Amino acid sequence: MLLREVEGEVTTLLSDLIRINTTNPPGNETEAASYLAKVLEEDGLDCEILESAPGRGNLVARLKGTGEKPSLLLLSHLDVVAANPGEWSVNPFSGVVKDGFVWGRGAIDMKSMTAIEVMVMKLLKRNNVKLKGDVILAATADEERGGEAGAEWLVRNHPEKVMASYVINEGGGQAIPIDGKNVFTIQTAEKGILWLKIKAKGSPGHGSLPGAADNAILRMCRVIERLGNHRAGIALIPTVVQFLTVLAEGNNSIKEVASLLRNPDVADNVLDMLAQRDKAMAEEIRAMMRMTIAPTIVHGGVKENIIPSECEAVFDCRILPGQSISEAFKSIRSLLGDIEKLEFEVIQSNEPSESPTDTPLYQFIVKVLREFEPECLVTPIMLTGGTDSRFFRRLGAVCYGFHPLRSDLPYGEILKMIHGVDERISVENLVFGTSVLYNVVERFMT
Repeated sequence: MLLREVEGEVTTLLSDLIRINTTNPPGNETEAASYLAKVLEEDGLDCEILESAPGRGNLVARLKGTGEKPSLLLLSHLDVVAANPGEWSVNPFSGVVKDGFVWGRGAIDMKSMTAIEVMVMKLLKRNNVKLKGDVILAATADEERGGEAGAEWLVRNHPEKVMASYVINEGGGQAIPIDGKNVFTIQTAEKGILWLKIKAKGSPGHGSLPGAADNAILRMCRVIERLGNHRAGIALIPTVVQFLTVLAEGNNSIKEVASLLRNPDVADNVLDMLAQRDKAMAEEIRAMMRMTIAPTIVHGGVKENIIPSECEAVFDCRILPGQSISEAFKSIRSLLGDIEKLEFEVIQSNEPSESPTDTPLYQFIVKVLREFEPECLVTPIMLTGGTDSRFFRRLGAVCYGFHPLRSDLPYGEILKMIHGVDERISVENLVFGTSVLYNVVERFMT
């Protein structure tokens, strides 16, 4: 059932993509989009590159169907986050293949899925599959900085080229190995984003007379301590309840999860115990159960001997479906209510989003996974981060994060590689991902 014949092709495709440095900023995604257009045109697909700005290319290709079924968009992004070569054991933009893995920035997030989706399009065309609905490919710019020059720009300026009834994107598909079984995830929900800059004001003075000035850094320290250590109330949304229920079914190694469902009020105590054995899993679940606030950037001071009159910090707040940006902002201001001389600026905000599971596409994904692995479990999951799916959900599309991956490395290690060091994906997983996704698309669309 595995499409072994695509191994060399999809591996080369990913390796070549990694070698095209699309670190955002500045992005320069047009070079990667042009490469993919050439690859797709080899199989007779017509491609279009739409630039939101010079160098910010978005690739779109379409296979026409008869219109008897809804349309499907295969979505990915071409940009990647920065990588410090000094921290890696290989050049992060070498795309080197060694020890059975393709190494480099974007190997998981998310050039591997781009390669898989491009391979699926080529196979559909190559095999002359009679599609009953349009299958669209969009490989976009700028996801890592909010999507304004990529998916959001496409939806706003060229909706007729990319809108579809269903979307398959990043954010799910990763297998969680538990008690010898793989639990595959399908991302059906994601948290909202509130990126907030807070400025603390004071009055300057000489560093040798700290008591005569009003040190803005000390005021900001109070802000950071209060927000950074705040634990919002627990709120279990339906997707997370279903996720925890599946994890708890017959999985003795994480039996604590069942108690979270019975009594959410004890969640932190339970997760603290789980973290002693599996910190990655414990912290992922913890972030699924509440609004989170993390300080990420701090700036303050101008000279060694001057008490600063201003200090600013950036906070990354993530909110649950069912909560709103305005509620989160109000909560943050309330937490800091007794601290004077603060100014607030919203850098970026996006409401949370969610898609239903009672759809034909969701059922097809489950069915195909169980054909590849009869003993596997499948569950919806909420992504604690954000993806471009939110732009399509706003307009009524059903969006699933589904990049099928087996855990051939420890689950926690895979999580750490995303935006981390020595990011890599196995060649075996490229074959597995292509095989599963091709089966899903071909059967769903015919």
